Amino acid sequence: MGRSRRTKALSISAGVKARVYERDGGCCVWCGRPGAPNAHYIPRSLSGLGVEQNILTLCPDCHHRYDRTGDRPRMGEYFRNYLSRCYPDWDEKNLVYRKGE
Repeated sequence: MGRSRRTKALSISAGVKARVYERDGGCCVWCGRPGAPNAHYIPRSLSGLGVEQNILTLCPDCHHRYDRTGDRPRMGEYFRNYLSRCYPDWDEKNLVYRKGE
């Protein structure tokens, strides 16, 4: 059975990972340590798309911290500002999967 349209839209392709890794210099955008481009700004659980404008390079510790701790609001504000600087037309509304689109 194939993957659903939603699952595909939320997944991060190799091309997106490569472009985000280059954009972020291969470093965690929070702490500066080496990282991987596999963190969703808007999480998959909230239908966050696997597009460059929604993906961040984070080290494992910061990724865990962002996903699982009370630091999400503070980190999220920083990431929102970072992504909006990288993409002048950045808009959170465009980062969520909508059925039928």
